[in-house]
Amino acid sequence: MDKLGDMAAYVRVVEAKTFTAAAERLGWSKSVVSRRIAELEERLGARLLNRSTRRLSLTEAGAAFYERCVRILADVEETEAAVASLHAEPRGLLRVNAPMSFGMLHLAPAVAAFLERWPEVDVDLSLNDRFVDLIDEGYDLAVRIGTLADSALIARRLAPCRRVVCAAPSYLARHGEPQRPEDLGRHDCFLYTNTPVAEQWKLTGRDGTEHLVRVGGRLRVNNGDVLRAVAEAGLGLIVLPTFIVADAVAAGRLKVVLCDYRPAEATMYAVYPHNRYLSTKVRAFVDFLAERFGPEPYWDAPVRALVA
Repeated sequence: MDKLGDMAAYVRVVEAKTFTAAAERLGWSKSVVSRRIAELEERLGARLLNRSTRRLSLTEAGAAFYERCVRILADVEETEAAVASLHAEPRGLLRVNAPMSFGMLHLAPAVAAFLERWPEVDVDLSLNDRFVDLIDEGYDLAVRIGTLADSALIARRLAPCRRVVCAAPSYLARHGEPQRPEDLGRHDCFLYTNTPVAEQWKLTGRDGTEHLVRVGGRLRVNNGDVLRAVAEAGLGLIVLPTFIVADAVAAGRLKVVLCDYRPAEATMYAVYPHNRYLSTKVRAFVDFLAERFGPEPYWDAPVRALVA
C-alpha cells in the first residue's frame, strides 16, 4: 500500500474541507479520494472524519493523525531536499561572523578563494570580537576560537589555535631572554584583555608541569594585532596565537622565547545552527575551511620546530 500517498490525500482532504476540492488539488477523481480515505480508516481501525452533506469535521483520532501526517510528510520532503542538495551547486547569500584578527589575516584570503571556486555564492562577512547570537542575528555560521558553550549550535573543528611567548630581538637584547616562566615577573608583559584573566599566563613544561605566572605591563588591549605591533617595536613580551605572530617570527621581527614551555592551546571551530540538514552553501564553506586550515595549519610552520 502507498501509505505516504494515503497520508498526503488525507492531509489534502482536511485542508480543503471537502472531497471535491481535495480531488481537484490532487488531480484525482472524487471517488478515488473517498475510497482511499475509507481504506485508510479501515486499516487504522479508527474513524478520522465525520461526514455530512455540507462539510467534513475531524474526530479526535483524526486530528491527532493529521498532526502526525503533516510532520511525517514535512520530514520526507526535507530529507529529499537534503539528499538532492548533496549534488547541487552552492548558491545564495552566506552570512559569516569571525574574530577580527583571524578574519583579516587568514579568513579574508580564504573567502576570496571560496568566491572564486563557487561563483553562485555571495558572502556577507562581519568581523568583530564580540559574541554574536547566530540565530537571533541571522548568521549562517561563525568561526570561533576557544570553549563552546551554546548547545544549540553544531561545531566542526577547523584547526588548533596554538600560542607562543615572543618579543622583539631588540627588547631581548636590552632586558635579557627569560629562561623560566617565573622570569616573566620582571619583564614588561603586554596583556590581551579578551582573555578571562589577562594578568595570568599559564604555561606547561615538557614534563607536564603547569606554571601559572602573574604578569603585568604598560599596555592592556583587546586586539592581538595591536599587541604584535607594539611588541615588534621592542617594548615588551606578548603571548599570542601563532596565526597572528607567525609572519613576524619568520621575518625576524619577533623571536619566540620559553620554547620549553607551551601556553594553553585553544581550538578553532566553525559553528552553525542545529538544523535538520546542512545547506549546500554552509557545508561547502565549512568543508573548504577545514581543508584549507586543518590539524597542522600553514601559519604554524615558522614556529613548529621551536615550541614544546
